[in-house]
Amino acid sequence: MTIDKDLDCIQRQEQALQFDHFNLETAWQVGSLIHQMAASRRLGVVIDITLHSMPAFYAALPGTTADNANWVRRKRNLVLRFLRSSYAVGLQLQRQGVTVEQKWGLSPADFAPHGGSFPIHVRNTGVIGAITVSGLPQREDHALVVEALAIFLKQDPIDLKLPDQ
Repeated sequence: MTIDKDLDCIQRQEQALQFDHFNLETAWQVGSLIHQMAASRRLGVVIDITLHSMPAFYAALPGTTADNANWVRRKRNLVLRFLRSSYAVGLQLQRQGVTVEQKWGLSPADFAPHGGSFPIHVRNTGVIGAITVSGLPQREDHALVVEALAIFLKQDPIDLKLPDQ
């Protein structure tokens, strides 16, 4: 894996995986899809969808702990601050050799630049929330969200998949 290849792919993902509209019903449908995918694969993840700082969907599958809920909060905070996927922000920091605290003075206790949170971008509106997964290695958390969004938005998940490592 190279950071630049992943960053290029994430930029394509963020452009392609935008909604025409997104409301509480959409949050339920997307969250349920991620839940179904994770349960069928026996993945221990927490799934969170937040709109305008309001919880819209939350589920914790077997194998998760309170730590996963805290990771969700910290990754989501990063997306809502920078309006980019948490994995992209983390890779950019890694490429620069700095931490979130060194670059922006943000506490790592509240902002986690790790994969798994993706912006909910509505066309002609902007980012209105975040979809976050925690429980797998960060690249896999990110990939699960992207795969579900691609399926939901009728995009080809293979075309939007991160490059093989």
